[in-house]
Amino acid sequence: MGSPLYILGILAMAAVVAALAIGIGGFGVGGDFNRRNGNKMMRLRIFFQFLAVVLMVAFVYFSGGGN
Repeated sequence: MGSPLYILGILAMAAVVAALAIGIGGFGVGGDFNRRNGNKMMRLRIFFQFLAVVLMVAFVYFSGGGN
């Protein structure tokens, strides 16, 4: 499980959680931060989700699970 794709996938999933938490926290508090960064954080979350899915599929494919 020490594959670089596996580690990158875990990091991408952690980035999804971080972007989601910051986005939801900013939305909950409201104010200037949410007006400036709310939409940007959600777009960043979608990018990290896409990256995480691509890395997971690549990991399964290259590890022989995609026979």
